[in-house]
Amino acid sequence: MDKKRFKKMVAIEPTKLLPEWDEQLKNYADETIFYTDIPDTTEEIIRRIGDADCVMLSFTSYIDKEVLDACPTIRYIGMCCSLYSPESANVDILTAEEKAIVVTGIRDYGDEGVREYVISELVRLLQGRGEAMWKDEPTELTGIKVGIIGMGTVGSLVAEALHFFGADVSYYSRTRKPEIEERLAMDYYPLNDLLSRVDIVITALNKNVVLLEEEQFELMGPGKILMNLSIAPSHTIDDLANWLSLPNTYAFCDTVAGIGEEVANLPNVFAGDHSAGLTSMAKVRLAQKVIQNIEKFLQ
Repeated sequence: MDKKRFKKMVAIEPTKLLPEWDEQLKNYADETIFYTDIPDTTEEIIRRIGDADCVMLSFTSYIDKEVLDACPTIRYIGMCCSLYSPESANVDILTAEEKAIVVTGIRDYGDEGVREYVISELVRLLQGRGEAMWKDEPTELTGIKVGIIGMGTVGSLVAEALHFFGADVSYYSRTRKPEIEERLAMDYYPLNDLLSRVDIVITALNKNVVLLEEEQFELMGPGKILMNLSIAPSHTIDDLANWLSLPNTYAFCDTVAGIGEEVANLPNVFAGDHSAGLTSMAKVRLAQKVIQNIEKFLQ
């Protein structure tokens, strides 16, 4: 077998890449199958993979231990989406490592679009440019107290943008970021302290990290704004629903999946139908990094 190419590449679901980049991916395997729908069962995922040695997927499907045990020919899994930690991944990274399967993901490809989404949506709500207005009169970002939960790449980019617009930004993160604190004159607070002092809460966390529960929503109280930038809820859905029943509360997410279908249709919830991080420019950056990962593995 030519080690510079895969024997068989299967994309078990849409890669979310532009069509021309999918075509480029196919150059790295003797045989390729790219599915255009999302598999709805583990059995279907196993069937689609079959005897493939390369599996491609986005963030929708999950490759767990059962799949890995049933598909012993896999030697490479390429995630066409973010990979920040084993805990947040939609691939069982630890089992893959035990089986000597290389799993690669992408970082920092769609963050610019997310930053623009934050500013756009907040300005629309604060100035009353959309379906609702936060206060009785239009307000500015200037001086507004914003708390960012999670200070990775997205969180830091959003902090910089809000700082530029004059907001009073503070943050909570699992680890302190002294260089960002100094550069943006930004204060760090423990999570609950942060929630009790800010007017706008922005969560920028890894997938499957839930930090906002009943206690946190009680600390936030009425008259606040929550914006989730994660691709999955950073909150418990029932507790969010209860909080949204308070006066003058608003919640944002660029996708329904990130806020929860149970609350997405409430009048004070604004959920988009596509990811802010999947602009055409981001898709190019994503595709380039996906191919770089493949080439590095094959070399």
